[in-house]
Amino acid sequence: MTKAHRYNLGILGNCHYLAYVSADSGVDWLCWPYMDSSFIFGGLLDDEKGGTFKVIPQTKFTTKQKYVENTAIIVTSFICEDGTFEVIDFAPRFINHDRFYKPLHFFRKIKRIKGQPRIKLVCDPRGDYGESTPDIYVGSNHINYRNLHFPVRLTTNASKSYIVEKRDFNLTEDVYMVLSGGEPFESPLRETYEEFYYKTVDYWRNWVKETYIPTSFQKEVIRSAITIKLHQFEDTGAIIASGTTSLPEYPGSGRNWDYRYCWLRDSYFSLGAMNSLGHFEEAEKYLQFLHNVMNNLGTLQPMYKINGESHIPEVEIPLKGYQGNGPVRIGNAAYYQKQYDCFGQMILSMLPLCMDERIIHKNLLVSLDVIRSLLLEIERLMDEPDAGIWEFRGKKEKHLETYVFHWAGAKAGIKIAKHYRDEALQELAERVLKASMENIEKCYSTEHECYMSDQKLSYFDASAFLLIILNYLKPDDPKTMKHFKKLESELRTDENMIYRYRAPDDFGDTHATFLICTYWYIESLICLGFLDEAEKTLRNIISHGNHMGLLSEDLSSHDGSQWGNFPQTYSHVGLINSVCRLARKQDLMIFE
Repeated sequence: MTKAHRYNLGILGNCHYLAYVSADSGVDWLCWPYMDSSFIFGGLLDDEKGGTFKVIPQTKFTTKQKYVENTAIIVTSFICEDGTFEVIDFAPRFINHDRFYKPLHFFRKIKRIKGQPRIKLVCDPRGDYGESTPDIYVGSNHINYRNLHFPVRLTTNASKSYIVEKRDFNLTEDVYMVLSGGEPFESPLRETYEEFYYKTVDYWRNWVKETYIPTSFQKEVIRSAITIKLHQFEDTGAIIASGTTSLPEYPGSGRNWDYRYCWLRDSYFSLGAMNSLGHFEEAEKYLQFLHNVMNNLGTLQPMYKINGESHIPEVEIPLKGYQGNGPVRIGNAAYYQKQYDCFGQMILSMLPLCMDERIIHKNLLVSLDVIRSLLLEIERLMDEPDAGIWEFRGKKEKHLETYVFHWAGAKAGIKIAKHYRDEALQELAERVLKASMENIEKCYSTEHECYMSDQKLSYFDASAFLLIILNYLKPDDPKTMKHFKKLESELRTDENMIYRYRAPDDFGDTHATFLICTYWYIESLICLGFLDEAEKTLRNIISHGNHMGLLSEDLSSHDGSQWGNFPQTYSHVGLINSVCRLARKQDLMIFE
């Protein structure tokens, strides 16, 4: 039996950039200066044009990789024939002078443990998605890599000649390396590494201590929370869907997309998960991003670049692709689609900041005029078809999921209006609520006794589980169970995973299950009281994480292989939401 595919990577970051470190220490993906910029190291998509930053033992070796507990710091341990050593990687993040210090610096230490293992150090950055190679200039304690799309400098106590000439040497002492972008690193090397390491450990562990964690699945929730946190670009507040591009939905599918952007929908789900863990600072930052992109609601897009730029043209570039799976795309044509569910999701994203009494100056964060404008836009677009949650290209329908979030946004609007005693806002929200419910009901199939994808009743759609999760359908209503059972029978695989839908789309039939859909199924099981089945399915999904506990976008319906962009915030959001809902339900049962 073929071994299931797993991404052999860990990620680290500091809310400014992300780096992907393979289990053999290779930095296989690092985009600078921003998360959606060209890569500096892109071996993940092309082992020739991508470059790498790597420690290579010269004898046979095995490795083990792990996170320093409750941090985003990666330790890769090498056991070689001639000795052992560790590679310790991190991105500095800590409070300095009352603000977060998060530089474009990648810190690496090669810590000798035993013997004098012979190693080679490779630092081979590339620019402009592999189209440019650097001019190399060696200084007394550093190497400058120039004429890339972004200047890179490596400061180290290792021999610069050995690195430039790619010569091997004996590891007789600890090696320190700081890769810096833009500005040079000019502080004492060893002392700064050790100081920044312990400050970064303290930052992450204190952040975790401030996190509400249910009593079960704690390690998985902590890793998921850190992973989501890493995907927020703190400078603007944008939250990206994933840090990678063009990792295929399954081999040979051609479904290779660039996810390094901020989808308003994904961000809503991410913030919901973080709020449930007691973190509000991410929502406050994201709200700043929203205010900067919603000047004209009539031109609101479903997604933006992390700096708020709206133009994200999709092009194919000449790289091999992950394991030879092309095409490699940068940009994403979904930016010009109409996806109207985002208006309701924006209201839901603002709801905690409007209502929570721990936030003193709520009126400075969210204006009721903003809520009113969003509801008016929902009302204006109520009868308009859109591309839907799955971003179909070339066709529009009146999608169930869009109306579900019109309804949920209106419910949130009513709650906000009542809280602030704004009768006109409440009247508007109730009007939108009524129209949304009427349109939701038009998606119901009496033949199948199930809500379908759209008002044409085209196909079964996993987003219809949201009707149960958001409490549109009540657990004690017989109609709810019939709806659930029909979706389950049509979309569930033998391995208890859930397809997004079972219908041909722009690229033919799909052969992968989408993790967030399986989590919606798990949450529905919990809502309906099937707690044992929910926990069993949850444990099954968690078992499909990689060696670092990271989850992909998709799982193969044939062998459970990880595919799609990685790690996917949606997938870690689903884990947190499912665990928290299960814990609340189990806690209630203790006292029944």
